Amino acid sequence: MALPVNTQLRYWGIAAVVLFLALWFLGDVILPFVLGGAIAYFLDPVADRLETMGCTRAISVTIITLIAVMIFVIMALLVLPTLIEQAIALFNTAPQLAHDLQTFLTERFPQLVEPGSTLHNSLLAVGDKVQEHGGELLNSLLTSAASIINIALLFVIVPVVAFYLLYDWDRMVASIDDLLPRDHAPVVRDLARQIDTTLASFIRGMGTVCLVLGTYYAVALMLVGLQFGLVVGAFAGLITFIPYVGALLGGALAIGLALFQFWGDWLSIGLVAGVFVLGQVLEGNVLTPKLVGKSVGLHPVWLIFALSVFGMLFGFVGMLVAVPVAAALGVLARFVIARYKSSRLYTGLKGQDDS
Repeated sequence: MALPVNTQLRYWGIAAVVLFLALWFLGDVILPFVLGGAIAYFLDPVADRLETMGCTRAISVTIITLIAVMIFVIMALLVLPTLIEQAIALFNTAPQLAHDLQTFLTERFPQLVEPGSTLHNSLLAVGDKVQEHGGELLNSLLTSAASIINIALLFVIVPVVAFYLLYDWDRMVASIDDLLPRDHAPVVRDLARQIDTTLASFIRGMGTVCLVLGTYYAVALMLVGLQFGLVVGAFAGLITFIPYVGALLGGALAIGLALFQFWGDWLSIGLVAGVFVLGQVLEGNVLTPKLVGKSVGLHPVWLIFALSVFGMLFGFVGMLVAVPVAAALGVLARFVIARYKSSRLYTGLKGQDDS
């Protein structure tokens, strides 16, 4: 006989509390393992495809690892130094950009930026704060001995964790399936398949979209000649997984920088704007339909809410687990709603009479 519903809820509630406490107290410690698990989940279909082509699991994982190491070395040698340099320069240039904006507004709207006005003081404050805290943050992250050690450990631990999890992925899934309560195993498997479908469509699909768009934006903006094109393009691609936000923020930042750098050269400014317009056309008509699909099941508002809440509660680790948790909660919510609509509570006596 199955356990009473109250007893089941108690057990599942305890499991949820343990999970949240682990995220709360061990966030920084489990970060490499969360990243490694995400990488393993992302690459598992590639390993499965190599296995269908005749490779063993060990050979498949080794091939994936070697390709990943080659890509990382190329990125570390060619891209990362320029990206870091441009990011620091962008923070340090913020006061000058604010001054240029103030000059621009003074010439055309003198009544808005009179000395002592709210807008005048705000521009000065924004520039000073960004330079003071932004540059200080980046420099401390890059020069602090403790930060360097943590980053080095991250680059060592994450690939090792990802390698072993990818190698044992199918075995771990089978072990978890073996531990499912027998009475509820079919329902749990069905829910797990729905969650996996949502995550596969979103994480793998949107991850690829972010990578493609980030590369496109960075290369295109650098070819146009935008001073901070690499960091702006990488930023826009990184946040593309939030619909429209990546293009809006990245486009606004790029066009704003282009106005200061190319003022009077409207062709260059138009090219910068055209880069993002073309990026949105490619994303909406080619990349997202092909790589993500239409039925992802994660509403943009729900996604932003989950990122905000988990980021505030658990920091960077919370933002990493926000999307899987949001997908799982969405699937569970749809499951509960379906059960509710088929229950006596929803249909009432009228529904019973009709049946």
